[in-house]
Amino acid sequence: MDSTISIVPTLMPLGDKAVLVRFADRLDMDANSAAIGFARNLQARPIPGVVEIAPNLVSVLVRYDPQRIGFASLCGELRLADRQDQGREPASSHRVEITYGGEDGPDLDAVASELGLTVSTFIKAHGAKPLSVLAVGFAPGFVYCGMHPDDLLVSRRETVRRSVPPGSILFAARQTAIAATPIPTGWAVIGRTRFINFDPAASPPTQLRAGDTIAFEAAR
Repeated sequence: MDSTISIVPTLMPLGDKAVLVRFADRLDMDANSAAIGFARNLQARPIPGVVEIAPNLVSVLVRYDPQRIGFASLCGELRLADRQDQGREPASSHRVEITYGGEDGPDLDAVASELGLTVSTFIKAHGAKPLSVLAVGFAPGFVYCGMHPDDLLVSRRETVRRSVPPGSILFAARQTAIAATPIPTGWAVIGRTRFINFDPAASPPTQLRAGDTIAFEAAR
């Protein structure tokens, strides 16, 4: 990632009921932090007429009711919100136990081999330091965590698995992701956790928020 990337919010209309506020055109930790802070700022200071705020890796989706606020007025409010101090809530820390390898992580050996590491060395490196929750989305409760060091870079698989179970620990592109529902994936599957970040009966339905930190450890 390029740490010198210019973080300039761009407002883009999505249909007649949503605006995308994009802070960069590629993944960058500063842009990710800006998007998370902006979203939390909007949540702390609600704009009348806004019905949903959804942060992503480097952008924030803002859905609104056009009967209550017009596009131009909303864009003005969003630009003001970007200039306000971002009164962020303290990030929460989480710990997730992982059962690595075997049937739970059929790609673990291949990932360790690709990196030139033994399996035990890879597992130690994988949990060496807490990661940031970059975003929650793509599928219900799906969590993107990053970034691992450059020497833990592997590409996505050439083939896509049609479905992996909830709790699957996915690894690619210097990130670890946690599936909370059955999903198809081209990421390597290195383990599984009992922690499921989605309960439709709970309020809110997910426990992890973008900006939280998460530490991985091997289950015993």
